[in-house]
Amino acid sequence: MPVPKDLLEILACPKCKGDIEEKGMFLICDGCKLAYPILNDSVPDMLIDDAWELEKAKENNFRHNLKL
Repeated sequence: MPVPKDLLEILACPKCKGDIEEKGMFLICDGCKLAYPILNDSVPDMLIDDAWELEKAKENNFRHNLKL
């Protein structure tokens, strides 16, 4: 289930404050090359320490098995 559009419009990368976009089960920041996982119930985990490197998310086809 995707992140609601109204929430996605106000979210920004917590590291660089740049724009993010939804890709699979992640919110992606191209500036920081980080992928923030979207957990069950469409809750994005926007903690920098929990973010994946963008390459790791790509290798996993933007999928994960994380839960709240």
